[in-house]
Amino acid sequence: MDPAQIELVRDTWARLLPIRADVAELFYSKLFELEPQLQPLFRSNMAAQGDRLIAMLDIAVRGLDHPQVLAPAFRDLGQRHVRYGVTQAHYGMVAVVLLWTLEQSLGAAFTADVRRAWTEAYAVITSIMRPG
Repeated sequence: MDPAQIELVRDTWARLLPIRADVAELFYSKLFELEPQLQPLFRSNMAAQGDRLIAMLDIAVRGLDHPQVLAPAFRDLGQRHVRYGVTQAHYGMVAVVLLWTLEQSLGAAFTADVRRAWTEAYAVITSIMRPG
């Protein structure tokens, strides 16, 4: 990612943090709407699951300029996801849902440049996770 993309991701992420619970709820609602068979993979309290999602995204956003620092944590996350039953195909659906959630949450601030930056950020994160 180039520095301008990283800045776009960080700026838009900062706008979302105050509404993090709503963002997480929107994400999982859309995910389960599009892929209801994924819901059984989430056995814990969904508010807590949303907190974990936001925490991992926060770590990712803060570390985008140093992906090598992210690598151990996100490789481990990828390995855990395999144990939970996540397949490679699920990554594409999560990208769709994440971008939709960002668009809904950011409104007009979700520009084409922001979409490209978040798409690239997701590619960086999943390139680390997928080998798991």
